[in-house]
Amino acid sequence: MVSLNRLMLIGNVGTDPEMRYTPNGKAVTTFRLAVTRRFNGQDGERQDDTEWFTTVTWNALAEQCSQWLTKGRRVFIEGRLKSNTWTGADGVARFGNEVIASRVLFLDRGENQPNNSNQQQPAAREPVAAQSSAQPPSEEDLPW
Repeated sequence: MVSLNRLMLIGNVGTDPEMRYTPNGKAVTTFRLAVTRRFNGQDGERQDDTEWFTTVTWNALAEQCSQWLTKGRRVFIEGRLKSNTWTGADGVARFGNEVIASRVLFLDRGENQPNNSNQQQPAAREPVAAQSSAQPPSEEDLPW
């Protein structure tokens, strides 16, 4: 039987990324992502419902996210959902989910984008891609 664990999110980075290294030397970057759903309530008023996701990136993708992402940036994230359970300091069992990202597309231009004349800059609406594989995404891979 085939199974699938794939998650695609578009939202805003809610915290500045934090990069660290494992004892084996692998880079890991963690940040929070806010995904907001807008809808009209029963009273006709426009309402927002925001979900928060802890996002984890590894290796070269982690280094790219640490370097280029900042709080407020708009991103597309593709990855898988991972559930964790642990016992807190108070002895109570805890449960949490995190997104293990395999691809991150930067959907807006950040202030800290490189301004090197040798490097081609994307157009204002063209996403900048960071992903774990060395190949750039094709147009078929874009979420719109």
